[in-house]
Amino acid sequence: MVVQRELSEAEVDRVFHALATSTRRDILRRTIEREQSVSDLASEYDMSFAAVQKHVAVLEAADLIIKRAEGRERLVRANPEMIARARALLARYEELWRSRIARLDDLLAEPASTKNKNN
Repeated sequence: MVVQRELSEAEVDRVFHALATSTRRDILRRTIEREQSVSDLASEYDMSFAAVQKHVAVLEAADLIIKRAEGRERLVRANPEMIARARALLARYEELWRSRIARLDDLLAEPASTKNKNN
């Protein structure tokens, strides 16, 4: 059984920073589908190879992707463990906000007479 530890504040910052741009989210999506070379990824974007490399480096620093060398190519694939940890973090945020909204709904649904008794 794999036990997932919570992300540190630094890890959370790196994950949110990495996912803050559409290009990096798209690179992550593409590498979830299949492992790809950085060259193949770069050919899909209207930007320089160096710019795509920088996006890949940000994703790698956040541990959302894993890069490996195969000969002269650098292959990139998504890191399912970190994606699962990030998903768990987002699920906790969702749970927190849903419970707050539910409490607000309950408060707003109280009859006016009950609200006046509490004042």
